[in-house]
Amino acid sequence: MKIVLMGYMASGKSVIGNTLAELLNLPFIDLDNYIEEEEQMTISDIFSKKGEIYFRKIENKYLDLLLNKDANFILSLGGGTPCYANNLKLITYKSTAIYLNASINTIYERLLREREKRPVVMNIKDTHLKEFIAKHLFERNPFYQEAHYQVSVDNKSVKEVIDEIIQLL
Repeated sequence: MKIVLMGYMASGKSVIGNTLAELLNLPFIDLDNYIEEEEQMTISDIFSKKGEIYFRKIENKYLDLLLNKDANFILSLGGGTPCYANNLKLITYKSTAIYLNASINTIYERLLREREKRPVVMNIKDTHLKEFIAKHLFERNPFYQEAHYQVSVDNKSVKEVIDEIIQLL
């Protein structure tokens, strides 16, 4: 069983993925961390030194590599991963894809608390952050909607989200 968690940043992919993996006794892989290990460079450094096009190419390469492995795992994606190359096709054909659906307000509240860990939004003023999130969600939502399942994370504990995922599986 390969379970792929997709959704916008701060939707809970890593937290839910780690906990779900422990519960199901499966390995957990964060695609961004995997890329950083393979490339021996942070995602921020890859973007600044080699550019987004290079990043999107290797993101696709490593996603394909992982999904074609003869292994079971929980994989959390970067927020933009399903939106580039043939990633969505790979994801939906080679795994069970779950969209962790978080509202603009939920994402906004979480990003305000995690801003220093999120280079993409670190320098966006609070007054512009909701608009930034809304724009990205609008662009990415058609891709996220292609997941096999959707689970709303708004006003739910990690346990509640995981219980819902397990019921779907």
